[in-house]
Amino acid sequence: MKISIFGMGYVGAVSAGCLARDGHEVVGVDPNPTKVDLINQGKTPIIEAEIGEMIASAVQGGTLSATTSVQEAVSGSEVSLICVGTPSQLNGNLDLSFVRRVCEEIGAALKEKDGFHVVVARSTMLPGSMRNIVIPALEQASGKVAGVDFGVCNNPEFLREGTAVYDYYNPPKTVIGETDERAGDVLVQLYANMDAPLVRTSVETAEMVKYTDNNWHALKVAFANEIGNLCKALGLDGHKVMEIFCQDTKLNLSSYYMRPGFAFGGSCLPKDVRALIYKARSMDVETPVLNAILPSNERQVQRAIDMVTSKGGRKVGVLGFAFKAGTDDLRESPMVELIERLIGKGYDLRVYDRNVSLAALTGANRDYILNHIPHISQLMVDSVDQVLAFAETIVVGNGAAEFRDVVTQARPDQQVVDLVRVSTATSGNGYDGICW
Repeated sequence: MKISIFGMGYVGAVSAGCLARDGHEVVGVDPNPTKVDLINQGKTPIIEAEIGEMIASAVQGGTLSATTSVQEAVSGSEVSLICVGTPSQLNGNLDLSFVRRVCEEIGAALKEKDGFHVVVARSTMLPGSMRNIVIPALEQASGKVAGVDFGVCNNPEFLREGTAVYDYYNPPKTVIGETDERAGDVLVQLYANMDAPLVRTSVETAEMVKYTDNNWHALKVAFANEIGNLCKALGLDGHKVMEIFCQDTKLNLSSYYMRPGFAFGGSCLPKDVRALIYKARSMDVETPVLNAILPSNERQVQRAIDMVTSKGGRKVGVLGFAFKAGTDDLRESPMVELIERLIGKGYDLRVYDRNVSLAALTGANRDYILNHIPHISQLMVDSVDQVLAFAETIVVGNGAAEFRDVVTQARPDQQVVDLVRVSTATSGNGYDGICW
C-alpha cells in the first residue's frame, strides 16, 4: 500500500519505519527540512531503539522517503496518516492548530486528486475533535464529502517511548474508529498481520479509548505511589506489597470492576477505604487519590438521584436495593441511600428485592431492616409486577436476572432509570442508563 505520514516526530517516524519494513511504500511529510533531509539520508529524526536501523534499511531499499510537499505526498499515496503533535494549552485544553493546518493542506491536495483516499488521524485528540475539526477542515479545503468522496478514520496509537517498535508489532489492541465502512476496510488491510484484537467502532469512541487508557495508566502510577508511600511509613516494602497485589488477575488486574455503573457499597469497600485514609492521615502521609475515592462514589449516588428527579414522576419503583444482586446485604448499600433521600424529598416509593424480602423474615439483616430502616421495610412489595403497576419512574438497582426484561415490560408512559445495565438499550424513548 502507498502511505503518506504527516509529522515526522515520535509516532510518525516509528510508524514510517515499521510500515516501510513491512513492505509498504511510505513517504514522510514534515515542514522541517532538517527532518526530511535526515530521513532521505537514511537517518532517524528521533532517538528510539531499533528505529535508526529500520529507517536506514527502508531508505536504502526504496520503501521510505520524505518530503516537504503535501501535494506530492497525497497524490502519490492511497492513505494519509496524521501524526502531528497536540500539545496542551495553558488551561489544559488541546492545541489542535497543527492538526487543523495539516487537514487543510491535505484537503487542498485532495481537491486535485481523483480516486478514494483515506485520511487517518493517529494524533491524540479529545472526543468530538474528528467531527468538529478534522472532517470540516478536510471537507472545506477539498470541496468534497467525507464518507463519500474520501474516507476518514481515527486510529489511536499505543506506543511507549523506549519500546515503541516492540509495541507497534505487539499491540494490546487495534482500534479503528471509522466514519464509513469503506474507509475502515482499507485500514484493516494495513493491520492484517497484527496478532491483536481488532475493534471497529465510531470515531468518537476511538478518540475516548485513547484518553481512557492514558488516564488509567496515570491513575495506576499515582495509586501505586500512594500505597508505596504509606508502606514506607509503616516500615513495609511497597514493592513487595504491589508484587503480591499484581498476582491477582481475577479481580485486581482484570475487567471485573471496570464496568461503569452505580456506586459501590457493601461491608468491605467503604469501610476499608476509610480505614486506610485514616491510617495515612495519622502518619502524616498525603493520599489525594485515595482521599478522592469516597467523594467520587458519593457523587455517583447524587447523579442517580438527579436522574430520577429529572423524570418528573412522583411515584418511584425500585427494583433491587441490596448492594449487589445475589445477596441480602444492605450494609452501606448505595441503593438504601438513594431510597432514603428520595423519601426525604417527598417521593412515593415501592421497593422490591427478592433476597431482601427473605432476609426480612429469616436472615441476618432482619434486625437492620426492621429496626434501622423500618421506613423502607414498610414500602417493600412482593413482586416486580407490583412495582411496575405502581411506578411512574422505575429504578433498576442491581442486576438480578428477574429484572432483565423490565425495559420491555415498562409501559410507554413509564421512565426507566438503569443503574446496572440490565438492558443493551441505549438511552432514549423512556430508558436512561447512568453511564451509557
